[in-house]
Amino acid sequence: MIEKILKELSNAVTLGHLKGATEAARRLLTPYAEVSDFGQTGLIAKIDKGQKKTLMLDAHIDEVGFIVTHVFDSGFVKVAPVGGNDPRILPATPVVIHGKTELPAVFASNPPHLKGEEEVKATTDILLDTGLGTEVRELASPGDLISYEKDFTLLSGGRVCGKSLDDRAAVACLVELASRLYDKDLPVNLILCLAEQEELGTRGAVTATFALSPDEAVAIDVSFADGPDIPSTKCGKLGGGAMIGISPILNRKISDLLTDIAKENNIPHQLEVMGGKTGTDADVITISGSGVPCGLISIPLRNMHTPAEVVDMADIAAVCDILEAYILKGGAL
Repeated sequence: MIEKILKELSNAVTLGHLKGATEAARRLLTPYAEVSDFGQTGLIAKIDKGQKKTLMLDAHIDEVGFIVTHVFDSGFVKVAPVGGNDPRILPATPVVIHGKTELPAVFASNPPHLKGEEEVKATTDILLDTGLGTEVRELASPGDLISYEKDFTLLSGGRVCGKSLDDRAAVACLVELASRLYDKDLPVNLILCLAEQEELGTRGAVTATFALSPDEAVAIDVSFADGPDIPSTKCGKLGGGAMIGISPILNRKISDLLTDIAKENNIPHQLEVMGGKTGTDADVITISGSGVPCGLISIPLRNMHTPAEVVDMADIAAVCDILEAYILKGGAL
């Protein structure tokens, strides 16, 4: 069940040298594919059917977080962001410092009675409160990584909330697809790339694509879903189905086939039109090596880069259904 897989992946941590979600994905994929580490890239799962053509599906498995830069004798800790965190949501947010032990902490927050007209502080100016004094130095050190506290929650209407659903929702899709397809006669060889360091500049997908040199690829990510004060022209609709990317840097034949499959099979979908870069691994896949034709399909997500990201399980299912049919057709090229 995708929901159970997503909960395990969301609650785990893959951040820098911490590989919890990566190891969970390895275990989940091993029954269906040949799984191996791939340097800084993350994890590669291959379903080799002896075909001439190879199709790669990419979903990044890393997450945003923080790193300890200084530990004070008072028990407070200074941090720097790892990836694109939003400092507006940090005060009073629980986290875990991965030091000599998993040390719970919370970003400090001044009471509203004392704040006045306080401006939003930068992440580097908001201290973590460990609740300890000088003994904190025995447990936490500069260089220790920090993740949001896990708190995967079932909401109403088939929706779920948790940390790192960007992009574990897409990783859950890859696991689901592997379980559906591993024992079928596929017209293509399939590579599932679980890239790391996407949040640090789409680094993992660069090396994977260069080394694996697939014939075509589809990146799977999340994108902005509707919410209060978000213009409808800048987002998709949560529960509106898969978001199929259209952009000059994406291969139009791939985008069109993904759209045609959705229409022919009555799979809920919506278009996401971009004028250039997509902000996903697709940006680097298209220019790795001599270039790889690439499409993009995304899952609508609310509260991006926070510990309370929200997705609709029906949207994840729609992405899986479209990609399954796409693979069975042998891709677009």
